[in-house]
Amino acid sequence: MSKATRRIDYWQDPSAPKPTSRKTSASVFVRDDEGRLLLLRRVDNDLRTIPTGAVKKGETVAQAGVRECREETGLDAEVTGLVGVFSTPDHVIVYLHGDTIDEVRQPINICLRARLTGGHITPQPSEASDVGWVDPADLYDYLIHPALRTRIDHGLHSTEPYIT
Repeated sequence: MSKATRRIDYWQDPSAPKPTSRKTSASVFVRDDEGRLLLLRRVDNDLRTIPTGAVKKGETVAQAGVRECREETGLDAEVTGLVGVFSTPDHVIVYLHGDTIDEVRQPINICLRARLTGGHITPQPSEASDVGWVDPADLYDYLIHPALRTRIDHGLHSTEPYIT
């Protein structure tokens, strides 16, 4: 039986392992007509997040964001703008397979604004254990990593792109 990949996120932690890679991911900040935010619960660390994933060879950042939203939530989205570029070295992610470290990543995330265009909420079991719409006033009821919380807060409260 193979062990699942786990993820440990570090934030502003001087004892975090040193990064061995730097990779780009795309995330989408999607709100519905009632102003609720699309969130999912990751299966690899049990934290809430917006749809996010790696930008693959041969695709644009926008294509990656739309693809990740569909894969993780079952919902179709269309990119409408930019929340920001998040590249702080304060965030380090350790990927483990069993007890073995596969990678220590310092991420670069490009967070895109998007609008819902279709689909039905269908969590992908390998990606998300739960998907739903959350009222921004209720966000503090959810476990959200500080790096993701920065993206969400900026998406909620600013119209200018964030760049760090």
